[in-house]
Amino acid sequence: MSDHKNTILAVVLSALVLLTWQYFIAGPQMERQRQEAALKQAQQQTQVQPAPHSTSAPTPGASPGLPTPTVPGQLSRDEALHASQRVAISTPTLKGSIALKGARLDDLALVKYRETVDPNSPPIDLLSPAGSQNPFFAEFGWLDATRTLTGPDTVWRQDGTAALSVDHPVTLVYTDAATGLEFRRTISVDDRYLFHITDQVANKSSTPTTIYPYGRISRYGTPQTLGYSVLHEGLIGVLGNDGLQEVTYKTIEDKKSMSFKVTDAWLGITDKYWAATLIPDNTAAIDAEFSFSNVGGVKTYQTDYHAAGETIAPGATVSTATRLFAGAKEVALLDAYQQNENINRFDRLIDWGWFYFITKPMFKFIDLIYQHVGNFGVAILIVTVCIKALFFPLANKSYASIAKMKSFQPQMQALRERFGDDKVKMNQELMELYKREKINPLAGCLPIVVQVPVFFSLYKVLIVTIEMRHAPFFGWIRDLSAPDPTTVFNLFGLLPFDPSQVPMIGHFLMLGAWPLVMGATMWAQMKLNPAPPDPAQKIVFDWMPVIFTFMLANFSAGLVIYWAWNNTLSVIQQSIIMRRHGAKIELWGNLAATFGNKAGLRAKFRSLGSNVMALMSKIKLPKL
Repeated sequence: MSDHKNTILAVVLSALVLLTWQYFIAGPQMERQRQEAALKQAQQQTQVQPAPHSTSAPTPGASPGLPTPTVPGQLSRDEALHASQRVAISTPTLKGSIALKGARLDDLALVKYRETVDPNSPPIDLLSPAGSQNPFFAEFGWLDATRTLTGPDTVWRQDGTAALSVDHPVTLVYTDAATGLEFRRTISVDDRYLFHITDQVANKSSTPTTIYPYGRISRYGTPQTLGYSVLHEGLIGVLGNDGLQEVTYKTIEDKKSMSFKVTDAWLGITDKYWAATLIPDNTAAIDAEFSFSNVGGVKTYQTDYHAAGETIAPGATVSTATRLFAGAKEVALLDAYQQNENINRFDRLIDWGWFYFITKPMFKFIDLIYQHVGNFGVAILIVTVCIKALFFPLANKSYASIAKMKSFQPQMQALRERFGDDKVKMNQELMELYKREKINPLAGCLPIVVQVPVFFSLYKVLIVTIEMRHAPFFGWIRDLSAPDPTTVFNLFGLLPFDPSQVPMIGHFLMLGAWPLVMGATMWAQMKLNPAPPDPAQKIVFDWMPVIFTFMLANFSAGLVIYWAWNNTLSVIQQSIIMRRHGAKIELWGNLAATFGNKAGLRAKFRSLGSNVMALMSKIKLPKL
């Protein structure tokens, strides 16, 4: 039994060390990094000196040059938008405009999503123009062997006057007098977030010419990221045989550039919930690149590609087609684009992680339940019950083994007393007893081990899926992806006091109602088993629910609700199974011992326990 408890203790202490490190060391470090990044970005935005801009074209085979805002951060977003003529964009999901200068897609708001849970808060601004505080935009163009033919400074004209909408594409026209090339660009958009860009180039000169199409997404300034190790934010792409590439802002700053020669690829820049990605024709051979530059104090992150040259004979016309995704990373939508648009592993735009084969099915299962119950919190509760049912045979064997070990505890104790000074002999005799009586000393660890991937997959689902963003439960939980907003230290809002503002320890004081419920259920689960004979182990087990309560206070409310519900089901399940196998349920006696040794109090707990156990004994479970 000692080996069994030591094994459990080792597992628990390992988890405790990891969580403690994450909470007390990694968490504050990430917070400091976010603050430093915000400070640097603010400092960059206060710079008003003009930044140089190169209009020279790269040689064929090189990536296009980086466009740079003329006066970074000097203009407000609205002022920057009014600096050039524009074509409006209006769809059920998008509002914005296309700049005629450069034909840039640099103004895009996601009208279905708001900055906060307040439905009247501003919509999410995804793309922003150069010259504003956070430039982030996409553009497409053409090069020849010596220069940029259509680029950031090219002024297009609209053929027509209507706005870009779902049923109405727009056409932009530009003629290059020096080469006699006429460029006609048709841009269409679906009812979600996918743009189709088709370019036709007519050679109206008397000489053939070779030109190269390109596309790029540029972002100025280092954006604030959440800093989660389980969540990728930065440059991303699926690049043919090179597979999924996830490159952080810090990594590309160190490497400066990363180049790929691929087909069947897409690439872009992603945030937690939003992304902008270039999607060339999947049969086109392209030179793709992730790059970083720091010009005039402005950090620029870019993903771009250029395709093979197109030679146009006099009087001839060539055309190319590409796509741009700019919007919310909705799971079903990305799956549909992957299938309908033939985009290679486009669902990996969501960071499902190494446990993709568990995490994505977990979301699909939760979403399936949600479609019937209309509440993601309730769906999580139902999924937890289903998982418990799925692993019931394993739990049944585990708890049965624990019950059997309890029945042989007198024999184990006799062996310890007999061979107390000879550890080797004692362990040999214990192993013989386990073998003879068919006892698995590690059985109690199995439910814990099984729960780890389930817990992690649910944690990932709550972190990475936009469907969980601002998803309400009941009462005060209006966002399952955010921590419980209440705290016991202001009596759950009754006192006009914000504990989070207390210097140094404010984040420790945000201890909400659901973390307290989780801690209580964990404490009850710990009390279900006999107290460890080792005083050191007893201290650890006694304080563990308290420590975990504070640690999980800053986790997503949905995860805390899952853990509390799972603990509750585990207490009920273990009590029923162990009672059926004749093992003593220690919960009520341990509770009485915790609150005192008075005979009357202990008798009341025992009476209550007997009544509850009698009720549980009426529940019929399948025999396995």
